[in-house]
Formats: sequence, C-alpha cells, structure tokens
Amino acid sequence: MRKLVAALACRANGARLYGKPLQMLDLERQINVLEHMIAWIKTEPTISEIVLGVSEGSENEPFHEIARTHGLKSIRGDQIDVLKRLIQCGEAAGATDIFRTTTESPFTWFEAIVPAWERHLSLKNDITGIGVVPDGAGFEMITLETLQRCHRNGDSRHRSELCTLYVREHRDEFQVDVILPPKALRRPELRLTIDYPEDLVFCRRIVEHFRDLAPRIPMAKIIEFIDSRPDLQALVQPYVQAEPWYDDETEEKQA
Repeated sequence: MRKLVAALACRANGARLYGKPLQMLDLERQINVLEHMIAWIKTEPTISEIVLGVSEGSENEPFHEIARTHGLKSIRGDQIDVLKRLIQCGEAAGATDIFRTTTESPFTWFEAIVPAWERHLSLKNDITGIGVVPDGAGFEMITLETLQRCHRNGDSRHRSELCTLYVREHRDEFQVDVILPPKALRRPELRLTIDYPEDLVFCRRIVEHFRDLAPRIPMAKIIEFIDSRPDLQALVQPYVQAEPWYDDETEEKQA
C-alpha cells in the first residue's frame, strides 16, 4: 500500500532572513510559519504523516522541539544535502512517496492535493508537480525510489537543496506529470514565499485578513486579496521570479 509522507526540510540559517520557518506568521495567535504549515497538512487525508528533516547544528534544535510538541518525527541530517534529508524523512516514516513543499512557503494550493495524488498513482508517476501557480504555492509528489535514484546517480549539485535537479536534467528517464491550475490561479508573477523581511510582512497581512479561515486559506481568495492590495504587491515585486521548472508549455492537465 502506498504511503504519502510530507517531508519538511528545516534549518534556521538564512542570509536574508534568519530562521524563516520559525518567524511568527500569525502575531495574534503566536503561530509561526512552520506551525501554520503543520496545521494545514494535518487536515489532508492523503498525507499519512509529517516528518521534519532538520539540518545539523544547535541552532536548529527548536525544530525538534516543534516536532515533539506536535507529535511528529524529526531527523537530523546534512546541512547542504537537503535531498538526503528528504530521503531520511521518508525512510523514518516508511514512506513510498514524498510530499514536498518548502518551509518558507506557508500558502500551498492544497485543493489540488487529492486529485494530484490520484493522478500520481493512476499514471504511475515518478514525480507529479504543479505548474504556474504563485511562487511558493506549488508542491511535488515524488516516489522515494526516485529521490534515492537521484541521490545515487547525481553529483554534489544534485545532493543539495535542488532536490529535483537530477530529474530536470534527465527528464526523459522519468515519468513526470505536471498539473496546471484553472486559469484564474495561473499567476506565477505573484509571490507567496518568505525569503526577505518584506515577504514576511506580506504573508502576515494575508493571515491577518483570513484569520477565521486559517490554516486552510483557499488560493483563489488569497489571489483575490492580493489583487485588491497593490501596495502589498509593491513590497515584494522586486523579488518575484518566474518558475522555470513547470510552465505553460506543459501539456494541460487541470486538477
């Protein structure tokens, strides 16, 4: 039986904003970015377990404390080799497949998770990803065997935070499926990830506005709110980057 496990790579170091997953997202309720993510992931019926893949180092001990508080497993692993940490998470939980999203991206297009998992299984995909949503809103489902193969066959470039780089460079060797959202959600020019202080301010405003819906804030509502606040968009506009991995050239497969 297949088991989908959320592997959340965590580390405190960050040149632009220290301890991004530990930054407070909901100031009123004192909920940090990682705890917000744990809360919504726990509501997903297809995700069997959450494991924190924590980088080595005493500065990262708070992540293990969060894991204990929320009844989760956590592993210690190499600071650079994030790919290996994801594998360790999967092995610790007996996973067949890994749900991957980054711990500085609190708002995921979670409505697509169930249909994506169904496609992932029915098409026997090695990797199933989401294309052209706002930066930080996507996710990937990857078989554990695929991650192990990438680690085994790749080099130091692949044994890093670029966890799917080996697949990108050898795409014809893998069954890759990309799901595009409805046109209203195809907004890659929007940014929903936290890398700079301005990103944190931006995401805090979203939670503040939708506190009654948190942690499951629908992506369509987030986009509608952003469109109504050009002042907030201006805060993060200098940091917007197009997603090069999944794009509009991909065959259309809506969730």
